[in-house]
Amino acid sequence: MSQIPASLLTLIAGIVITLLSIWIGLNHGLFPEQVSEQAPLVDNLFSIMLAIAFALFLVVQGAILIFIVKYRRRAGDDTDGVYIEGNFPLEVVWTAIPALIVIGLGIYSVDVYQRMGGFAPSTGMMAHSHPSSHVAQVSGSAMAAPLMMAEAGAVSPETSPSEPAESTSSAGAEASKAVETYKLPVYGFGAPPEVKKPADVTVNVMGLQFAWIFTYPDSGITTSELHIPVGKDIQLNITAQDVIHSFWVPQFRLKQDALPGEKSQLNFIATKTGTYPVVCAELCGSYHGSMRTQVIIHTPEEYQQWLEETKVAQAGNLNQAVATKPAELSSSEFLAPYAQEMGIRAETLKQLYPQHLSP
Repeated sequence: MSQIPASLLTLIAGIVITLLSIWIGLNHGLFPEQVSEQAPLVDNLFSIMLAIAFALFLVVQGAILIFIVKYRRRAGDDTDGVYIEGNFPLEVVWTAIPALIVIGLGIYSVDVYQRMGGFAPSTGMMAHSHPSSHVAQVSGSAMAAPLMMAEAGAVSPETSPSEPAESTSSAGAEASKAVETYKLPVYGFGAPPEVKKPADVTVNVMGLQFAWIFTYPDSGITTSELHIPVGKDIQLNITAQDVIHSFWVPQFRLKQDALPGEKSQLNFIATKTGTYPVVCAELCGSYHGSMRTQVIIHTPEEYQQWLEETKVAQAGNLNQAVATKPAELSSSEFLAPYAQEMGIRAETLKQLYPQHLSP
């Protein structure tokens, strides 16, 4: 080894370190699958940063090990080490190389941020509603979210300063009559600058302790899961009711804070069908860990079918909720849905309480 020129050893070590770093950058396997058009942009940036970091790790740790072995204190050697005041060229090199790396990564990260729409200018409207009346009885879970959205001042679709925000349902119209509209800046990833057309699907997202609520302004649907079509431009208008939450889908490589009183935005295009987790990535309270739901990505045909079926189902629940007044129902009529759910039949009740049910 002592007869091999130091320059050749340095060249061989540089080649080996470069190849290992590239392999690590391409095969680290630290991320879940890519499910959005934005995911490869983030993954490529991360892979380059990881490859550079791994190369620096090998250089620094390798140099430490070499110096520990080569310049260790030998037995019987009590002399002082060679005094070295400094090496100006070496200091320039180890300062210039990290500086160039940081500048290069900074330029690349800004380009990625721009391509994801991070610099897209956007302003939006947020409607805050003051409910004046409430529906007395709500049948089914489908009505819970619209009422909570109305009371919380949810984001309303495309409202103008002179027009009140339209309710997404007849029950919502009953629950919010007085509406104030404020013009607020929009934070987050908007559509990239080259995309001029409106999004194919717009969804208003409300974060609250400890759940996500999704409202589709074009159809009036409200759900606890996010349903979107594959291959379409999706826009999420995100806000929060109480504290700061963070909307995160790991497979999308996108995360955006939900801020009380503010409106943030995410634009993306899903590339694969399937079901993927939606996680709150901001500590928001005692049950933060359970603030989870899922995004279900359909084919365009399946999404349209889901849309039509959900509109019909929620329309039925709304009509029932508005028309029913529990005070006007008899005990048997009021308890009938619960008895049916528990599997109790009229014959069973006659056997248990014949004196009350006899004609």
